[in-house]
Amino acid sequence: MKLKKIIIVFGAILFFSCGTVAGLEREFRGVWVATVVNIDWPKNGSDTSEKQKEDFLELLTFYEKLNFNTMIVQVRTSGDAFYPTELAPWSRFITGKEGQPKEGFEDPLEWMIDQTHQRGMQIHAWMNPYRATFDLDTTILDQSHDFFKHPEWMVKYGKKYYYNPGIPEVWKHLTQVVEEVVINYNVDGIHFDDYFYPYKINGELFNDSLSYAQKGIPEQSLGDWRRSNIDSLVKNVHQAIKTHKPWVQFGISPFGVWKNKSSDSKGSETRAGQTTYEDLYADPLLWMEQDWLDYIVPQVYWSMDYAPASHRKITKWWANNSINTKLYIGNGAYKVKNNPDDAWNKTRELPKQLQWARCLPKVEGNVFFSAKSLPQHVDISKKISRRFYKLPADVPVSQKNIKRNVPKPMIISNELVADRQHICLSHYDSIPRFLSVYRGKKRKGRLPKLMKKVYLPANESRHCFELKKIQRKMQLVVKDALGNESPSICLEN
Repeated sequence: MKLKKIIIVFGAILFFSCGTVAGLEREFRGVWVATVVNIDWPKNGSDTSEKQKEDFLELLTFYEKLNFNTMIVQVRTSGDAFYPTELAPWSRFITGKEGQPKEGFEDPLEWMIDQTHQRGMQIHAWMNPYRATFDLDTTILDQSHDFFKHPEWMVKYGKKYYYNPGIPEVWKHLTQVVEEVVINYNVDGIHFDDYFYPYKINGELFNDSLSYAQKGIPEQSLGDWRRSNIDSLVKNVHQAIKTHKPWVQFGISPFGVWKNKSSDSKGSETRAGQTTYEDLYADPLLWMEQDWLDYIVPQVYWSMDYAPASHRKITKWWANNSINTKLYIGNGAYKVKNNPDDAWNKTRELPKQLQWARCLPKVEGNVFFSAKSLPQHVDISKKISRRFYKLPADVPVSQKNIKRNVPKPMIISNELVADRQHICLSHYDSIPRFLSVYRGKKRKGRLPKLMKKVYLPANESRHCFELKKIQRKMQLVVKDALGNESPSICLEN
């Protein structure tokens, strides 16, 4: 009995010690900004452009102050777009009416990229590839929507229309949609969520039998054929991104349960009603094996010890089964004080999940759904900031890092004006970089604490920034978007 108590106490000490480090040098700290039906932003598509900008900046500032480093913003919700394009109509969730431009907001995506980068944060363009409509009311769709341009691509299922993944022209078109964004915008990443084939509805049939008969390989089951269709999209999107901009990250956030152990010995100890592999026909283990992803964010939206699907067990399962890919965990912040599971009524539930992630070496960050959730719970936000995100952190380096030399930055000017410090430097490169500013001096070759990050656009050589407090000594390091670092330089006043 005494030995058992010692083991329990030791385990608790280990758990809390690995989880409460105030800051890590590299850690993915992301949040999903859902725009579909105006979940997070904009609050209303009919709001003025000024109001919409104010609301976005309010969210951005909130997460900047919490030392988050990545905004994952939904820019394609259901065959629409939050940017000007010939491939999809303007989204009604930003303009108030589908297909109609927003007065005073000519390119929301470009503006969001600029505002996010100004704060030294990354922005990933989140796209829902297969959902074509959010409901069955097609009268609100613009004539430029694929529902009208390509009715042969559509499948009605439940109360929505979906693109048929079994038609090759569909995944080619969706690849082109992604490709356009990667070429035209300085996004740091492209992101897909969990919606591939739709979640199953009892008594409903996803009618792709004709495509299966025409495109399926002999003796290939319907399930395997469907998974191969999703594989084709993932593979081709990855190739398109890396062809144009190898540094742009490609990430997917699948439903948290791959398979239950009851149906596959390799599955997790869960009793999920639906699974990623068997019901959504997505095979993230294959995508990782084939090196098609830079990162994966399983949506583990359950509480730590929820019996049918324990956050603790599922997170560990992913840590044991992820290869070739950065692993981050998706946390269901939207459930706080808003779920029948009583664990979510406790302010320590989310912090416990972050502690657990920090205890698993394979897990290198977390993403919260959704953006409006943490601002509603200031007590929990403060706890997360104080115990986990007290200091800024760089985004983890891709495992597919392309080695290249990054030259030292050169200081052009360093001026002290009142209580602020204005610094300009020279650094040119053909790809984007971030400047990391560290407070203090090196000790035993190690950089001091990270204080600030500054985005340096590609193909620009002069960059200026300011510090609110004058620092006597700083270390400056340029880190390119591929994860390579320049030698540090010391700046003294």
